[in-house]
Amino acid sequence: TQTHARLRLEAALIDGLEGGELVLHYQPVFDLRTNRIVGAEALVRWEHPERGLLMPGHFVPVAERSDLVVLLGEWVIEEACRQLRHWHDLGLGDRYIAVNVSARHFSHGLTEAVTAALRASGAAPRNLVVELTESTAADNLEIVAATLAELRDIGVRSAIDDFGTGYSGLRYLASLPVDTLKIDKSFVQGMTPSDAAIVAATVAMGHSLGLTLVAEGVETHEQHRFLVSQGCDRVQGYLFGRPMPADDLVDRLR
Repeated sequence: TQTHARLRLEAALIDGLEGGELVLHYQPVFDLRTNRIVGAEALVRWEHPERGLLMPGHFVPVAERSDLVVLLGEWVIEEACRQLRHWHDLGLGDRYIAVNVSARHFSHGLTEAVTAALRASGAAPRNLVVELTESTAADNLEIVAATLAELRDIGVRSAIDDFGTGYSGLRYLASLPVDTLKIDKSFVQGMTPSDAAIVAATVAMGHSLGLTLVAEGVETHEQHRFLVSQGCDRVQGYLFGRPMPADDLVDRLR
């Protein structure tokens, strides 16, 4: 029964990709020094014809069990690049969009997909950020490092998402050509003495490596003040803005 349900969902997702049912919502990222929106994270949604708006948890895990996640990732990259070009044409400044990339995509021509999307859209490579999780990096270190180096060569930046939740972050961090660490929201929202110490240590370590620090899941003014006091660079979370449709973010940027 579970297998049939998964196959039906996979087939429906393929139809959704081809039929234009997927959309990107964007959660703004704020710079703590300027209090300006410097970028956004692209988050995929599925406007299902029967079930309404579906969050990634309803369909991305199914896609990740096959190469369907590569097709999904390519669509996200292409759509994000089109949005970057749209921002440029509207004169909305030099802001970035971060896209999440699955582990499978690193062995399925990620650099080629990014290059093609940038070329087709005319977006600036420096405004695209590829985000990967700690587990993706740790499980495929050589392939990931080589791919991120290729992306850096064409001007695309990269970030480690959910930092602190993996099991060997320090071991591989120096081996990867990344630009940004995103502190996992569990540490930001926990706010226990241990969580605070981990956040402070991560900020200090990241800065010593020349990295930009982004704190995820910021929901309260207390969390905001603490991150400012620790010298964190950027934040995202409901306190500053929920994920929103592209047009709503354009209005916000204006």
